[in-house]
Amino acid sequence: MKTIIFLVVVASFYGLSSCKPQEKYTTKYDNIDLDAIIRNDRLLRNYIDCVLGKKKCTKDGEELKVHLPDALQSDCSKCSEAQRNGSRKIITHLLKNKRGWFNELQAKYDPAGNYLSKYSEELRKEGIVI
Repeated sequence: MKTIIFLVVVASFYGLSSCKPQEKYTTKYDNIDLDAIIRNDRLLRNYIDCVLGKKKCTKDGEELKVHLPDALQSDCSKCSEAQRNGSRKIITHLLKNKRGWFNELQAKYDPAGNYLSKYSEELRKEGIVI
């Protein structure tokens, strides 16, 4: 089954494994086909429900759920370039096409809108109005 979403959210944070504070997240999921996940609403929704704590997570979804808060707080400093790019792709897709789903994630992971504000100029360049 194809793995990991967006979110990486948010700052993908997808496929992240345990790491020491100065280490990078694992790159084992960096070649994941995010376009296939984006095209499959059921699969994408399963990952969103996983990180929201609404449904049971797959093993890779659980890794995402565990590391997502750290990736957000650290500006994805432990992410690979592929993970940063994947995060942008998923976030852009959610904001443009699944705003309600993005809002659910934001309510949990960015209720004050701090991250959204921080990246609002970058999002505007992508044609996304906040």
